[in-house]
Amino acid sequence: MAVVTALRDARGGRIAVELDGERWRTLPLEVVARVGLAPGEELDRSRLRALARELRRARALDSALRTVTRRDVSSQRLRERLARRHVPPAQRDEAVGALERAGFVDDARYACGRAASLADRGHGDAAIRWRLEDEGVPAALVAAAITGLESEVERARRFVEARGSGLRTARELVRRGFGEDAVESALGGAVADEGWHG
Repeated sequence: MAVVTALRDARGGRIAVELDGERWRTLPLEVVARVGLAPGEELDRSRLRALARELRRARALDSALRTVTRRDVSSQRLRERLARRHVPPAQRDEAVGALERAGFVDDARYACGRAASLADRGHGDAAIRWRLEDEGVPAALVAAAITGLESEVERARRFVEARGSGLRTARELVRRGFGEDAVESALGGAVADEGWHG
């Protein structure tokens, strides 16, 4: 049975572990602490299993944290990214849960921010709703995020001011997910004479 003979600081929150006087591996400090590695301890089969489990957990959390530090994502999107990185379901759920508790992942905040960003880029409520639901945001949070936006009619009017009125603008508004009422209100009678119907 191998015996831990030394633990040395390897900087950056990592520990170099020596077994039987030989350098073995460099591990995250939290993994060493959770497994209880210390000089004089045997690295038996049960401790190796615990070490493997804690390493998977630490890798999942590190991967999740790297994702959310780059950009805000929904909890569902984060789970999907971790799945693509072959993180087992239990570690995925644990990592996402830890980041939710710490406030790094918040579907309500994400929905509001994403909805505002899409609205600023000229999308209507239907397109915003579809996009958020596709990203795994629960329907109640999607509805709340859309309710918090400037009215769809006002956004459509601003779009018309920038692009001009006409059949082409009406079609573009519909393509961008604006409802028929918002399109008609924003364009007034400008396209009614051209026979447009949403």
